[in-house]
Amino acid sequence: MKAYLGIDVGSVSTNIVIVTEDNEVITSLYLRTRGRPIEALQAGLKEAAAGIPSDLQIAGVGTTGSGRFLAGVMVGADVIKNEITAHAVAASLVQPNVQTVLEIGGQDSKIIILRNGVVTDFAMNTVCAAGTGSFLDQQAARLGIPIQEFGRLALKSTSSVRIAGRCTVFAESDMIHKQQMGHRVEDIINGLCEALVRNYLNNVGKGKEILPPILFQGGVAANEGIKAAFERALGFDVQIPRYYNVMGALGAAQLAKEEMSRGGKTRFKGFDVTSLSYKTRSFECNSCSNLCEIVEVLENEAIIGRWGSRCGKWDIADL
Repeated sequence: MKAYLGIDVGSVSTNIVIVTEDNEVITSLYLRTRGRPIEALQAGLKEAAAGIPSDLQIAGVGTTGSGRFLAGVMVGADVIKNEITAHAVAASLVQPNVQTVLEIGGQDSKIIILRNGVVTDFAMNTVCAAGTGSFLDQQAARLGIPIQEFGRLALKSTSSVRIAGRCTVFAESDMIHKQQMGHRVEDIINGLCEALVRNYLNNVGKGKEILPPILFQGGVAANEGIKAAFERALGFDVQIPRYYNVMGALGAAQLAKEEMSRGGKTRFKGFDVTSLSYKTRSFECNSCSNLCEIVEVLENEAIIGRWGSRCGKWDIADL
């Protein structure tokens, strides 16, 4: 049986998906990266290998995310694509008529506008934490509430409380002020959800024509309070796909499938990469005034990949 492996390595999570020729997801893993992408990827691949049939053949591999090049050279990827492409492909696979994709992760957020299955516009936020999952994590910790309970409590709100959400510092001080005034915790939590959505729409979604069907992806999509806040703000239903937290990996797997349909043999090194030794190192190129930081990946002390130069001088994969 042929299957395709999709890998999404991000700053917060490392996600792995394996899909069959018929687009059936047989493996879906969401792991914390914890600042150690190599270890997280190896652990994920080891878990994936243990849970698949012995006669399964990986016919193609795709990688995406901020660590896509690192993952690509480690596993021998057939296609390496950015997050916008991967999420758009996955969304179209789940909902062929999708016109808007809202994606909020732990450290960044993005919006993708599609028309007739083609990406026509997009925007990303990788700077302000107030529009990402880390914003909610911080406030949940301050309130002493498990983040898993955040959305459920927000839905119990009976009165609107406006929290300043332009940045995490303002939000935190405003939240404390609202607590001191005696507002209910549920109302404050709902106000935080609305603040995140307001920040997202005013920054990432600014100037975008948001039309249904709308898909909400990324780890924050698990928060019912955020979904409800989006629906109130937009006036449209917001759909959460079944594999909302691994959509990047799902898109990477689909891209690998499309790539391999053109013919050729996969470059996948096999699940044995979990037992190999990997490390990274960097150096500064002084060939010009750009002073690019070049990153090298070593497999058992041999260089297998290098990238980071603006001119492409050092960008080599699979040496």
